[in-house]
Amino acid sequence: MFKHLRKWFVTHFLGRSRQRSRLVSKDGRCNIEFGNVDTQSRFIFFVDIWTTILDLKWRYKMTIFITAFLGSWFLFGLLWYVVAYVHKDLPEFYPAENHTPCVENINGMTSAFLFSLETQVTIGYGFRCVTEQCATAIFLLIFQSILGVIINSFMCGAILAKISRPKKRAKTITFSKNAVISKRGGKLCLLIRVANLRKSLLIGSHIYGKLLKTTITPEGETIILDQTNINFVVDAGNENLFFISPLTIYHIIDHNSPFFHMAAETLPQQDFELVVFLDGTVESTSATCQVRTSYVPEEVLWGYRFVPIVSKTKEGKYRVDFHNFSKTVEVETPHCAMCLYNEKDARVRMKRGYDNPNFTLSEVDETDDTKM
Repeated sequence: MFKHLRKWFVTHFLGRSRQRSRLVSKDGRCNIEFGNVDTQSRFIFFVDIWTTILDLKWRYKMTIFITAFLGSWFLFGLLWYVVAYVHKDLPEFYPAENHTPCVENINGMTSAFLFSLETQVTIGYGFRCVTEQCATAIFLLIFQSILGVIINSFMCGAILAKISRPKKRAKTITFSKNAVISKRGGKLCLLIRVANLRKSLLIGSHIYGKLLKTTITPEGETIILDQTNINFVVDAGNENLFFISPLTIYHIIDHNSPFFHMAAETLPQQDFELVVFLDGTVESTSATCQVRTSYVPEEVLWGYRFVPIVSKTKEGKYRVDFHNFSKTVEVETPHCAMCLYNEKDARVRMKRGYDNPNFTLSEVDETDDTKM
């Protein structure tokens, strides 16, 4: 009882007072900023304008979308007004009855703006139209039509590309809230549960991990966010996962694992971040996507395992209960990986026989000294 109260106190009070910083949030966003970037490097973002537009947030994208159309309509409306003003088509010039204007029925800036809008979006009400009187108006009509097609293609394509980005598909891939450490197949493993909330599959799925921690090299150099590869597998491997139901992926804590020298008592005092990646191809769009999440030491539960969530109904269908997706139960687990392997080595040595090099066998002749 006292053990559970102590664990609850450490988790809820000490854990809250010491919030660890994350490089990757639970929903996959990266917590990093770039400082002191020179002006020339910032200009590169405008060279790759397509990617810059796609990476913008929706409020900025919609602002650019509206500004691009309204700005082009107003700019060409101003040019149409200048053409009418130079050709003296406006009512304040009192044109003669036989005067042929460049554009019919442009009486001011408002009508010029409406004509620009009708021209660029090809509405064509038929009330205002260009005549063959001046070549300037014909050239301006052609130029606005071409530029309008370019603006429509770019802005509508950017909106469609942002909507269809595989980044949104990653929102339907969920990881368990905690990682657990327990025995699996006689080995000490770190286990994580992952599920696909859609019935459509991720083709060619591949899962792996990175352990981020601060290390000091033998030369005395401090490396922040030093990365160590963490291999995750399921029973069938770590590539081409059949991702139709929730999977429990695990990392074997052996002599090559960075978790090998950790123990249940020292795990909360460790300073690391475990980032898990899942790469795959969306079945419906053939676009590749990546799902990320991270775990800090407080989110790694030693001596627990996940509750089963897949069952079979009477109708013969398989049912997944996501209510227990992140639920864990406590199980008997060695408090360190080294203890488990030392125990196995001791059992193996007990089954083996050892030769004593100092042992010599001497033969003794048995003689009967008693005479009858």
